[in-house]
Amino acid sequence: MAGTIDPDAGISAAGEPITEAEALQRLRQSEDHSQQYYAAWWLGRHRSRHPEALPLLLAALRQRRPRDPGAGVEENAIARNAARALGKLGDASAIPELLAALDDGDDGLREAAARSLGELQATEAVAVLLRRLASGPAGAGAPRLDSPRLQEPCEAMLEALGAIGIAEPGVITLIEAFTAHDRPLIRSAACRALLQLSGEARWAEPLMQLLDHPQLQVRRAALMDLGAVGWRPALEPICRTLVENSLKLFALRGLVEQGEHHDAEIAIESVLNAMDSLL
Repeated sequence: MAGTIDPDAGISAAGEPITEAEALQRLRQSEDHSQQYYAAWWLGRHRSRHPEALPLLLAALRQRRPRDPGAGVEENAIARNAARALGKLGDASAIPELLAALDDGDDGLREAAARSLGELQATEAVAVLLRRLASGPAGAGAPRLDSPRLQEPCEAMLEALGAIGIAEPGVITLIEAFTAHDRPLIRSAACRALLQLSGEARWAEPLMQLLDHPQLQVRRAALMDLGAVGWRPALEPICRTLVENSLKLFALRGLVEQGEHHDAEIAIESVLNAMDSLL
């Protein structure tokens, strides 16, 4: 298997979707990487509370390999899925291993670890994230020579800083530098983080402007960022933007669940009515 994942990995021998017990068994074995990959995803997706889930995912995270061409592809893919799953399990005991992954040579793993540390609101991660992003848009945010990716997974790291919620001046100053990044997805992530940390409406304006961006990917990102923050004044712009209704509903759910954190004049009933109109 050269880095591909078997599309039938989520089906049991009986032709049915796998169960928690099967997911755990598949993650225990080490011969079939496709089964390990899918099992790690399954445990995170279903937020498993089985006592074996956490140690097995931590073991899967540790089985990564150095980022050499043609080596360790499957192991690193499994480690990334394990990192994503650990954030969804919500267990703070995973934080030390995820912190170590922030300094891994695989930027895809750093991205997954950053997102999970944000989900866990791991204050311990702030110093590491600031260090990785300290060189700013011209350093951490510069494009790689051999890839369209940036030197650091800035989008995930900025979002993590916003989710963790430490609004210290040094954090704010660093994030502000990325609001002028060339890539709209990075600007969106930076404004999202600043809006979460400060609650200042001026950081919502660039996000609402991105809802009219010609690229669908950018409109989707801005939509989800506004939903994640719960910025209810974005209700009408969200409803008008040209993206799938399913994503609009997801973002509007964020306005319902997160909107109480803001002194928005938009009542929850207005958001619920908008959701009904999209169904």
